[in-house]
Amino acid sequence: MATNTSSLKKKSEQVLDGSDIMELVENQEVFTSFVDHKFKELDKDSDGHLSVKELQPAVADIGAALGLPAQGSSPDSDHIYSEVLNEFTQGKQEKVSKTEFKEVLSDILLGMAAGLKRDPIVILRIDGEDLLEFINGPSYEVEMLSVFSQIVSDDAVLPMRDCIVKALEKLTVDQGMPPSPDSWVTSNIIEPALQLWDGNNQENLVSQETFLEEFKKVAERVAQNLKEQPVIVAHSENTFDGSGIKRLLSNKFELDKLLNTALENVPKDRNGKVSKEYLRVVLDVVAPSASLPPIGAVEQIDKVVADAFDMINADDGKAVKEDEFKKLLTEILGSVMLQLEGNPVSISSNSVVHEPLASSSSLLQPSS
Repeated sequence: MATNTSSLKKKSEQVLDGSDIMELVENQEVFTSFVDHKFKELDKDSDGHLSVKELQPAVADIGAALGLPAQGSSPDSDHIYSEVLNEFTQGKQEKVSKTEFKEVLSDILLGMAAGLKRDPIVILRIDGEDLLEFINGPSYEVEMLSVFSQIVSDDAVLPMRDCIVKALEKLTVDQGMPPSPDSWVTSNIIEPALQLWDGNNQENLVSQETFLEEFKKVAERVAQNLKEQPVIVAHSENTFDGSGIKRLLSNKFELDKLLNTALENVPKDRNGKVSKEYLRVVLDVVAPSASLPPIGAVEQIDKVVADAFDMINADDGKAVKEDEFKKLLTEILGSVMLQLEGNPVSISSNSVVHEPLASSSSLLQPSS
């Protein structure tokens, strides 16, 4: 479900849209000075070259300096890291000179900027004010009774404490609640609030009225904990509308190169044929270049892909020649593109940023 961005604006601390990065890279004099300083900083053995291994932490540093969630914590920000890494690994050099480093770093930064321009990440500071506003506002009863009915339908009888925990999980940043499944939020914000709650002895849920009353008590304590320890959350929204697939399909050279690379690692029979069961494997390899999420990451996209497979009977397990395999995958991409053009899929995600906004990373800091 897409989040109401207008309500996020008042809570946002910073919008990461890539504009600052673009300014840095486009100013040649400033960027050259920046590169000189960073090259010296990263060249630990002072041999005048950087290894690929030495460059890789720089990608993570860029993310940290921008306040992005760590890799692996959010599929919405991971696709930006993926773009950056894909841009970087095309070189395949074992050693990188300062000139090459400048080009690579420029590509990395511009790749990051492009990802952020397309899918900006909003950094939110959640400090309890919006949660208090929600629980004392006119929509509290209606929204929480809806949550109550969902919880009761899931489990007929639940201890009051479990009910409140489940209800907190259903609140979002719109109501001023950080992602409660996050372990830091659970141990530092939610658990202390529950420990101070005077209803821990209540075994089972009694009524709607009791739930509303007891939930408000806990939520007030959660808001107080957020006031004392504000939580920084990275909020991102993506819309998959088929435009990335359209770009890829219009560039036959790039598409062929991608498919050939992907097929190198796919098993073939003695006649050089490839089983259709590997279509999903290859599609997953192609996905980042088509602005698609990995298979399994977004349920709505998985359904679109499944429909595309059904249309061309791609799940029959038969083996086909490489050219036929490529043709089938191209047809699948075309079908997915048409479905997304007609019905774009929008998703949003919220991830707790455990690094402070003023990151200790020096990668994007001015030279001293």
